[in-house]
Amino acid sequence: MMKLIYLFDDFLEKISRSGLVISFFSILALALASIILRWLGLSLNWIDPLVRHLVFLCAFLGGSIATKGNLHIKVDLFTKLIERADSKIFIWLHKNLVCLFSFLTSLVLLKSSWDFFIVEREFGAPAMLGLHSSWPVGIIPLGIGLISLRFFNQLILGLRLGEHK
Repeated sequence: MMKLIYLFDDFLEKISRSGLVISFFSILALALASIILRWLGLSLNWIDPLVRHLVFLCAFLGGSIATKGNLHIKVDLFTKLIERADSKIFIWLHKNLVCLFSFLTSLVLLKSSWDFFIVEREFGAPAMLGLHSSWPVGIIPLGIGLISLRFFNQLILGLRLGEHK
């Protein structure tokens, strides 16, 4: 069972890293194309909104990668105090409680972002490149869902094996 969790986590890591690299280079290429087109007196109205949404995607994919490495945003004050206590039980409990709280918070955010996506799908309009405006908004629940999965994996590994990567 634990091997499946490790394999799934590695799969999520590969998707996150590949998506981040592709998104980043797409941003660079589209921004360069936009600059060159402006020099030529041309403009493609869909490039700037696409670049903005790709930046969102990069942020979520980077958040997913940070979650696996336990490098996400956290309050280090308690961590420093607990590490000074030099108790493996307190350290284990702290890491798992932080992971649990982060997972539950990301689930609330996932629900809210899904509701936003549903509203956008219902009331949105065609946006860039003729795509419905809900497609770019779908990046938000996708990204938060990915981060939620990473927190869930970290929680299972932390509770089961006492590990946190």
